[in-house]
This record gives sequence, C-alpha cells and structure tokens, in this order.
Amino acid sequence: MTLMLLDSASLWYRAYYGMPDTLLSPTGMPVNAIRGYLDMTARLIGMYSPNRIVACIEGDWRPSWRVDLFPAYKANRFEEESDVEEEPETLTPQIPVLLDLLDAFGIPMLGVDDYEADDVMATFAVREKGPIRVVTGDRDLFQLVDDKRDVKVVYLARGISQHDLVDFKWVSDKYGIPGDRYALFAMFRGDPSDGLPGVRGIGEKGAALIANNFATIAEVQKAANKGDDRLSASLAKKIIDGADYLKIAPTLVHCAQDVAIPEMDIAMPKKPADLSDIYRFKEEYGLGASVDRLISALGW
Repeated sequence: MTLMLLDSASLWYRAYYGMPDTLLSPTGMPVNAIRGYLDMTARLIGMYSPNRIVACIEGDWRPSWRVDLFPAYKANRFEEESDVEEEPETLTPQIPVLLDLLDAFGIPMLGVDDYEADDVMATFAVREKGPIRVVTGDRDLFQLVDDKRDVKVVYLARGISQHDLVDFKWVSDKYGIPGDRYALFAMFRGDPSDGLPGVRGIGEKGAALIANNFATIAEVQKAANKGDDRLSASLAKKIIDGADYLKIAPTLVHCAQDVAIPEMDIAMPKKPADLSDIYRFKEEYGLGASVDRLISALGW
C-alpha cells in the first residue's frame, strides 16, 4: 500500500547528467533526461511496488513568501546578469515532452502555484497513510522522515543501484543527531545549495551539538541567554547574535505541510484501452526500451 512521491526536477536533472547526451530523437533532439527519468521510475516501481504515485513538480522554485522573508533564497542559482535559473539549454525542451508523456501514461502529477515540489511532497506525506517513499536527491527532505508513520526518503545521491533508504537511524548515523531533528540541525548549519547561510559561525559540528541537546529553537535561545553549560560561551554568543535569522529560519527550512492539494486520484495508472499515444511518443522521440520498461513495470 505504498505511496511513492517523485521529486521530478531532482530526477530529471539526475537523469540529464547521468545519461549520455548522445541519446537523440530521430530529429536530433537530446532525450537523455526523458529516457533516464523513465528508466529510473520503472526501476523504482519495480523495487518498491507502490499502489499510489505522484510525480511532484515545482509550482515555483522560489516561492514569493520565502523570497519576501529572505531575498537571497536560492539566488545563488541565478546566472550572472540573468533572472532565470540556470538550466542546461538541451534539458529545457525535454521537460514538456516528458510531462506530456507522463500524462499519456496516466501518472498523477501535481505542482501548486507559489510552492516548491518539496512543499507538495510534504503535504502528501502528512495527509496520506504510509508507507510513503519520497524519491529525491535533495537532503532537505530528510525532515519528512517519520519511523512511526513509515515515511522514508529514497535518497539518490549515489544513484539508483546504491541509493540509501533514509530513516531516523540513517539520519542519526550520518549526522550524529536524533533522527527527528534534521530540520533543526539544518536551520543552524544552513544549506549552501539553497543560499541559506545558517547561523553565522555555526557549522555542522555546532549544529549537531545543538540538535543533540535541544528540540526547538526556543529551547536553544533560552539556554543561550541563560548561559546553559551545554553551550560554550562562544556558541551561545553566536546563537544570540543570530536571533534575526532564527526568526525566519523555520519558514525557510521547513517544508510547508498545508498546501491546498486538489482532489485527485493518485492510484497507480491502469492500462488504457489504447496505447497508441504512448507508442507515438516512443517513435517520435526515439525513446526505445525506456518506454517499454515503464510499461512493463506498470504491469501492462
């Protein structure tokens, strides 16, 4: 009864860089991201046998409500003198084709205006029954792990074959913190990939010490102001000095869990009476065995 949530942008970027750029359609258009995404999805379905699935996409990769709080949010991803997120020019035309093909397969997809895919996945993760497997290459989503509800992250940093299945123990072993405190740890440490500095002067070791001794920002700040002996004087000063950032850090770091998700059927797609649309994509874009693998994984 597993729900699989696909962090689609993470998957197509991984596919784009992991598959050879010599994979071309009959007209010469690169299709490496499309084929890689289909191949990964087929393998993941085979591994985890979900009965529900959602391909989550970005409604906005820099939501206005996060940027209003912190203008530098993800600003590091801009090209110099450009207001467009860096995206390889040979990837861009592949994305609409991929989305149209997923639609032809009947795979549920969702993006919500002014929210990131992370927020959509987080909302599904708290409202749907487990088991839930969140597929991503983004460590931000470790905050969704919940052993009690059987929410785990299928972490693709090392690829499909060597992927990690992240639970509380994995987080604890990796970062030396309680498994349910990843978000607190990330608030203090920061995340360069999102342009989040964390609290000035506090790195991974300091953030881990904090997460091991406190459960909330309020507890940490109270201890810093009282001279709690669990914090060195230097660390306490950094926490006090970082008060302004810590006011906004929870909103920046926590995934929203209250996204307005429309009523939708998220069951695995049933075989359509006619596969001609899918085969048309296969022929037009030279997708070969990648389409066949997904058809097979879906049990069609």
